[in-house]
Amino acid sequence: MSTATAAPPAQQTRVVNDFSFHVATANGSGSQTANMVLLRGLFKMGIPVSGKNLFPSNIQGLPTWFTIRVNKDGWIGRATTPDIIICMNPESAIEDVETARKGAVLIYDDSLGLSKMRPDCIHYPVPFKKLVVDACPDLKLRKLVINMLYVGVCSALFNIAEDKLLSALAAQLKTKPKAVKVNEPAITLGRKWALENIKKVDPFWCEPLNKNGGKIIIEGNAATALGLMFNGCTVASWYPITPSSSLCESLEDYMRDYRVNPDGKRTFAVIQAEDEIAAVGMLAGAGWAGARCFTSTSGPGISLMNEIIGLGYFAEIPFVICNVARTGPSTGLPTRTMQGDILNVIYASHGDTKHVVIFPSNPKEAFEFAGVALDLADQLQTPIFINSDLDLGMNYWMSDRFDYPTAPVKRGKVLHKADLEKLKGQWARYRDVDGDGIGYRTLPGTDHPNAAYFTRGTGHTELATYSEKATDWKKNMDRLTRKFETAKALVPKPVIDGYTNRVGILYFGTTESAVREAASLLEKQHGHKVDLCRLRAFPFTREVEDFLATHERVYVVEMNRDAQMAMVIRAELPRFAMTLRSILHYDGLPLTAGVVVEQFLAQHKDEPNPTKIAQSASHATSALGTKGRD
Repeated sequence: MSTATAAPPAQQTRVVNDFSFHVATANGSGSQTANMVLLRGLFKMGIPVSGKNLFPSNIQGLPTWFTIRVNKDGWIGRATTPDIIICMNPESAIEDVETARKGAVLIYDDSLGLSKMRPDCIHYPVPFKKLVVDACPDLKLRKLVINMLYVGVCSALFNIAEDKLLSALAAQLKTKPKAVKVNEPAITLGRKWALENIKKVDPFWCEPLNKNGGKIIIEGNAATALGLMFNGCTVASWYPITPSSSLCESLEDYMRDYRVNPDGKRTFAVIQAEDEIAAVGMLAGAGWAGARCFTSTSGPGISLMNEIIGLGYFAEIPFVICNVARTGPSTGLPTRTMQGDILNVIYASHGDTKHVVIFPSNPKEAFEFAGVALDLADQLQTPIFINSDLDLGMNYWMSDRFDYPTAPVKRGKVLHKADLEKLKGQWARYRDVDGDGIGYRTLPGTDHPNAAYFTRGTGHTELATYSEKATDWKKNMDRLTRKFETAKALVPKPVIDGYTNRVGILYFGTTESAVREAASLLEKQHGHKVDLCRLRAFPFTREVEDFLATHERVYVVEMNRDAQMAMVIRAELPRFAMTLRSILHYDGLPLTAGVVVEQFLAQHKDEPNPTKIAQSASHATSALGTKGRD
């Protein structure tokens, strides 16, 4: 065995802080801890990173993969092809090696005998099964500790600081000090063995940066749970479903830590219902009673909740549903990601319904939009959807730190006893007195004889009395339409980069990282400059209409087969129908910049006539006027 070099050979150009890992293990083998130590160790070096977990939806022991992207420029979307593949699962090792790109680094147990496969790759066989005997005397724990050996090997090969990895291990297992002591020797031994026995011939190298100041690593579901707690959520009812379960589990954990009085009395209720129908039914009751309330679910759960969602819309009851989308239809791929529920949430339930939906793109927005959703539900007296997905909800993201909410909660039009005294007469629950389509409400238990009213899912008058009159029905539906128009001024506005180019890209949710990276690649490598509009809410605000009006062609990027968001734009803003093109991704994996670039270039061969540039610029100036932009 030859001694490892301290760096890539002199004739080889280093690839510094710009590569990706692909770790192949078995589900339930403890690999998640090792992968998080590797991820957090890189993060502690100040290098921008992201981690994405690809795991099976059924039983322990099946193949699972974890990707880590290291990128000095801060691009944290999924890499198209991995540079370093760590094969720890014999069941998938041959396929993992066969699908590797030319020149990839392959790290695997030497007993797998893969050295003759793929001579166009770099092979680093390691005796993991032998080393774990020295690293861990306890036979029962070796199947968990063995994964920490590849963390040590990577430390040596790619210059990942050992002290940062040990610090990350202590943080990852902070509640299990005995586990820290068991795993530490494996990192140290793996690093020592690699330094003494592997001659480095690959170009990949890590160097400390200082780009993670003020950043954290967190899952989107945990971020949403924190946002709910800090913004006054007191009731959550839910039924377990992947990938949303960890949201309410995290919320209950946080509430137990921070929302229990000194006498031990809880100031919250988190209830696991018998099914999704019961969960949303409990929300309807809690919202009617005045609680700021919430549930999390995924596509199949939304389907089951439809009837009571319609009741909430028509009876005007506030509650919040976070849809952490997965791949459908039917049971689909429960542990894969998708933006396939756009139509499902926007037009949920039967009859004429349209719902307010907000689209967070990162953990900071997941935190902030939880409070926004609770406020909107109270202000608009209606169900509000937070549309997340598995990628955001269950994966670990590098994020800006969250700001403590200091603004008071917005409860909307609630009449209290003093208000009813001033009215000195009857008030009408469903009367629009302000022109915004929103009536005034009281809460159960309000101490005044005029506080009571009937809550109805049937046809009703302004006074909440039963009615089948055509005029009453139409009047009520028209008022709900006005309320929906009011929502346009309250929902988060889009994030827009530029009105200077003829072509734009409209996107939302977790496509952000891939789209922004793709826009950079399109300009630098292909000479195409594009403007960007990140949609953050439905209904569409005036800013979205302006963006569409000032571009000759707009590519709508989304992760579904049927171009659902483009469908909604065509339905709600039909005058822009001919402007739209679609870039679609629906294999269940997070979007990559490469997919966006490839589809953009394939469709952009029939580029609009350059003579329209001046006309387009003039149109943009006219449409925007002097209004500012967010």
